[in-house]
Formats: sequence, structure tokens, C-alpha cells
Amino acid sequence: MWRSERRGDAGYVTAEAAVVIPSLVFLTGLLLWGLAAAAAQIRCVDAARAGARAAAREERDGAVLQAARTAAPAGAVVFLHRGGDVVRVTVEVRSLSLTLRGEAVAAVEGTGERP
Repeated sequence: MWRSERRGDAGYVTAEAAVVIPSLVFLTGLLLWGLAAAAAQIRCVDAARAGARAAAREERDGAVLQAARTAAPAGAVVFLHRGGDVVRVTVEVRSLSLTLRGEAVAAVEGTGERP
């Protein structure tokens, strides 16, 4: 009697493993994808900040764009907008089937005398 009950359970572990292992592989892949997307987003924000700092120091546009591109992920597009006493740098990249964007705004440092 003991042997017949045990014989009926003989394939459940294999069936459960066949479902669980692909699920764990999918979950691991999803977590790695999310981590890579978060890292790319952080790089976009850091690149925008680097560009905004350079623009706030009133560096030339080429130097500002180069500072942002150096810190940005590969394939990123950098936008610079100067408006009065404020500069805005936006870094955008298409990565991992997402469009990631980082933006930074800074006040232009005055080089003249204060009133």
C-alpha cells in the first residue's frame, strides 16, 4: 500500500520544476532589465547636471554639449536651451525599448559686478 501511493506522486517534482525554473529565469531577466533601465536613467540625469553646471559657468555651447555627452549613455541626444539667467539641459536616450530623459536647470553665474 505504501509503495502504490508513492508511485502516484512520481512526476510532480518534475512538472513543478518545469514551471518554476522558466518563471525564475523570466523574473531574473525582468529584474536585470529594470536595473539596466535605472542605471541608464541615472546616467541621463547626471549628464544633464554636468551640462547645466558647465552652462551655468558660461562655457561655450560646444563645451557644454561635450560635458553632457561625456557623462551620457551611448547614443544619447543632448539639448541645450538658454533663456535669460537660466539654462536648461536635457539628455534623452532610447534604451531597452524605453525613452529615458534627464533634465537639469541652473542659474547662470554672474561674472559682472554686483549692484
